[in-house]
Amino acid sequence: MNKTLFLRIVHRLSQEVEYFQPREDAAIRQLAYGGGADTVDEYVRLGETTARICLHHFTAGIIQLFGDEYLRRPTPEDLQRLLYIGEQLGFPGMVRSIDCMHWEWKNCPASWKGMYSRGTGKPTIVLEAVASYDLWIWHAFFGAPDTMNDLNILDRSPVFDDIINGVAPQVNFYVNGNPYHLAYYLTDGIYPN
Repeated sequence: MNKTLFLRIVHRLSQEVEYFQPREDAAIRQLAYGGGADTVDEYVRLGETTARICLHHFTAGIIQLFGDEYLRRPTPEDLQRLLYIGEQLGFPGMVRSIDCMHWEWKNCPASWKGMYSRGTGKPTIVLEAVASYDLWIWHAFFGAPDTMNDLNILDRSPVFDDIINGVAPQVNFYVNGNPYHLAYYLTDGIYPN
C-alpha cells in the first residue's frame, strides 16, 4: 500500500470512527505492518483479543467510510465505460477479468491443513477476484475449505448470481457475426465457456 493511501485511511479512521480517535493504544501497528493478531501480542504488549477487536473496528470503519465508493457493483455508467474500453482493446462485450490466486497460509492450524492443502502439503487460502483494466476490484470472494481449484471456488462464489437470477444487465454485441446478450469476463483456460 502506498504511503498516501495509508495516510488517507489513517486520517479518515481517526477523524470519523470513534474507536480510532487518538488515545494510548498501539493497535494500529497491527494494521500498518499487516501482521496477524497473535504476532503483535509480545511486540506492542497488546492482547490477541484487543487486536481482533481492533481489526473488527477497522473493517467496519473501512466499509462505513469507503464502501459506497469502492465496495459496490458497477453503475450503468461504469458498465458502459468498461464495455467501451473492452471494445477498444479488441474484446467486444468483455467487461473485466476473473481469476483465483492461491496464497500460502503460513500459520494455518495443524488440524485444518488437510482441508486447505492442494496435494503440496502447504495449505493455501484462495481468493477469487474480478478486476477491470484499471485494476479496480469489482468482486472478491475467499474460498471455503476443500476448494482445490478455481472451478470449486467458482461453484461456491456469488459472482454469477445476477445472471442465474435473471437480473444481469443486457449487453448486446456481435463476434464473428454471432449475437450475444450478456457481457463476459476474460479468464484463463480452466473456466468453462
